[in-house]
Amino acid sequence: MNGLRACCLLLLWPVLGQASEALRLVANPWPPFTDQRMANGGVATELVTTALTRAGYRTQYNEVPWERAIRGLQRDDYDVLVNAWYTDERARFGYFSQPYLINRVRFMQRKGAGIRYQSLVDLYPYSIAVVRGYAYSSEFDQDRRLTKVGVLGFETGARMLHARRVQLMVEDELVARFYLGRELRSIRNELEFLPQPLSENGLHILVSRQHPQHKAIAEAFDQAIEAMHADGTYAEIFARHGL
Repeated sequence: MNGLRACCLLLLWPVLGQASEALRLVANPWPPFTDQRMANGGVATELVTTALTRAGYRTQYNEVPWERAIRGLQRDDYDVLVNAWYTDERARFGYFSQPYLINRVRFMQRKGAGIRYQSLVDLYPYSIAVVRGYAYSSEFDQDRRLTKVGVLGFETGARMLHARRVQLMVEDELVARFYLGRELRSIRNELEFLPQPLSENGLHILVSRQHPQHKAIAEAFDQAIEAMHADGTYAEIFARHGL
């Protein structure tokens, strides 16, 4: 009996160890994916916290501007960035999970502006609003011939586009549709998407490499997401957020 009890305690030890200290999650306000004002913090936040809870981790969610979130992960203020696209630079200080969601990134123009996009060369004559600190695609991010105008968020960029201060705005399609259906309703009929997307990016969690269990956390998260797909929890969360 004592041997069986000791064996059970050994099996439970990893879970108890995980639960002893909450993982410090961080994200920026990026509705409908991450936003404290939304149900369960948005669809991405709910997916991540549900998966990590299933994997045996307690979580504590923080929301700060994007550049602060990145710096905070580098300084060990936080353990897990909830909503990261892959870049080589981020992989140096964080460990990526497998993608748990796909973001379709598209350009917007003023309706009837007539901008045609087949390759980035087509966009060289135009100014493009981009959110500071964001990665969109390696080709786009590294092309110095593009005229990029840094903004704090999509809402600011869309208003600049409407006011003709820039000719294009680039953003995830669901994010753009979210704002255009709410805060930007008054201008939504004057803006339109270009037909061809810039990219489709996988959304990952990024675990600080300073955390001693960074690889184990990411792998446990991946397994939990896979199980959530299998049992319908993933689809239920998306439906609950109207996506």
